[in-house]
Amino acid sequence: MTLIDGKAVSAQIKQEIAAEVEQIVAAGGKRPHLAAILVGHDGGSETYVANKVKACEACGFKSSLIRYEADVTEAELLAKVEELNQDADVDGFIVQLPLPKHISEQKVIEAIDYRKDVDGFHPINVGRLAIGLPCYVSATPNGIIELLRRYNIETSGKKCVVLGRSNIVGKPMATLMMQKANPGDATVTVCHSHSRDLKKECQEADIIIAAIGKPNFVTADMVKEGAVVIDVGTTRVPDVTKKSGFRLNGDVQFDEVAPKCSFITPVPGGVGPMTIVSLMKNTLLAGKKAIYQ
Repeated sequence: MTLIDGKAVSAQIKQEIAAEVEQIVAAGGKRPHLAAILVGHDGGSETYVANKVKACEACGFKSSLIRYEADVTEAELLAKVEELNQDADVDGFIVQLPLPKHISEQKVIEAIDYRKDVDGFHPINVGRLAIGLPCYVSATPNGIIELLRRYNIETSGKKCVVLGRSNIVGKPMATLMMQKANPGDATVTVCHSHSRDLKKECQEADIIIAAIGKPNFVTADMVKEGAVVIDVGTTRVPDVTKKSGFRLNGDVQFDEVAPKCSFITPVPGGVGPMTIVSLMKNTLLAGKKAIYQ
């Protein structure tokens, strides 16, 4: 069993990005600039955004953090999005989700200029991904593809089960795994809470990508010997032994499942660090105008 070390891979990619940024700046080019909008004080979002700011520093990017209280109006938020769309110094920006209930997330996503949508959530980027055109790919699926690539995990012709059908992970992940590419070229089944014979589907899978948001959902009896298991789950579970008062728990019952696997990602330290570094890769592409002029 090989443990897939997302932390080590992400550190390596940050070094690669930083080296390229220094070359760009040395040649008289512009330092990439990522902006983030954070609404309210959700604990998970605070952590993610702090990590993104740190990653920007490591990559040599300029970063800006724009904060609003949870009672910000939708109109005010949309006005800020438009301001960032027009700001020539900002190469890419994100609006950290989830947003408060009174704001339409979809309206905000669609208001972002797709050429600056480094989260890859805009319908234009989603549509381009679906038909295999260059685009910003959403960060978590992109990070998983990078892990499969760097660990030389064979995906062509393999049966891949994606657990979960969210717009952020499940759907784009399935799209990437079925595309004529390496990694990719797999036979993909998307399962969810209403799937019949879900256990049987998993038992037949060479690769399981668990993004269903239920701690310890994937158990040893669902996994065949030699399978590759990618755990996207990050549920906060109370834990008095931790300083924070909680620990992150994946969708996979790791201790039981790991001995059966050829490769498996831990939680934390697997997919999580790759999500942030994928956002950095998209920001570099945006700064270089590599996808959209």
